[in-house]
Amino acid sequence: MQRQYLPYIFILSSTFSVSISGLLSKFLADQVSIEWLGFLRFFMPSMLLMLILFCSKFRFPPKQMLLPLCIRAGCIAACQLCFIYSLSTLSLVEGVVLFATGPLFIPLLEKLIFGVRLKLGTVIGLGMTFVGVLMLSGNVSGFHFQPALLVGLAAGVFNAGSQLSLHRATKSDLSPVEINAWTLAFASLIFIPLLLTGWFFNHGAHFNIGNSSDIIILLTLLVVSVLIINTQVFRAKAYKLVESSSQLAPLLFTNLLFTSIWQALFFDVSFSYLQLAGLVVIVSANVINVATPIVFEKWRHRKDHAIS
Repeated sequence: MQRQYLPYIFILSSTFSVSISGLLSKFLADQVSIEWLGFLRFFMPSMLLMLILFCSKFRFPPKQMLLPLCIRAGCIAACQLCFIYSLSTLSLVEGVVLFATGPLFIPLLEKLIFGVRLKLGTVIGLGMTFVGVLMLSGNVSGFHFQPALLVGLAAGVFNAGSQLSLHRATKSDLSPVEINAWTLAFASLIFIPLLLTGWFFNHGAHFNIGNSSDIIILLTLLVVSVLIINTQVFRAKAYKLVESSSQLAPLLFTNLLFTSIWQALFFDVSFSYLQLAGLVVIVSANVINVATPIVFEKWRHRKDHAIS
């Protein structure tokens, strides 16, 4: 398999895992309190990755990498908190669409922080994909401004920050396993004050030891942990192979595409013509984003070969 296809395969494997873990998390949300679910979603994968490191080559991250890892951990934790808060106030459509704006902020943050030049193809792909996301919501006109919208939008910004910091971390000598083991461990620490005080969340089911369904819950948490590891490791591998994280940003929206499929299969959800059109736009945008650089590279190679 040619190396140029690997980043796209890795990122699709990542978003596929995200969609499956989201499907299982819907079940867990009815069984475990939100603060415990948030903590365990970070703590269990980090411990599994630490076990892998202890069996292979364990080392503490170098001092110069502590800040990028902590920034990513903070972005991940803040993203989840903002998203959950927005969903408690806004409709599901508003919360999901605002969270999905994350990839749109990646090239903008790169431009503002690092001065990376925006490519026209990336801008067009992001624009098309976001239009598709709005169409997929099925109710484009259903937005009404309220302060919680800013919190939902912050989830998108923190989502972009986590992806951007991950891309920068992959350029170090740390392996994807090391990066995510320490990032998820740091993120789980952020939830400890929430577990101790319990002030942030005052609703949701709680995990009761001794319940007959505990084994199913624990097994589901284990599966989700493995999926999270697959998500983060393959995403790190993908970012390690590209110059800019914005090149892969449109493909992050395929999570919505996979999630829509699971909804149709397991929840008997039918799609309107507008939503189907949105799916087509998302797929088309990602095909264009993947195919254009490859076609251009082949055209340039043939041109150079003809000149020589």
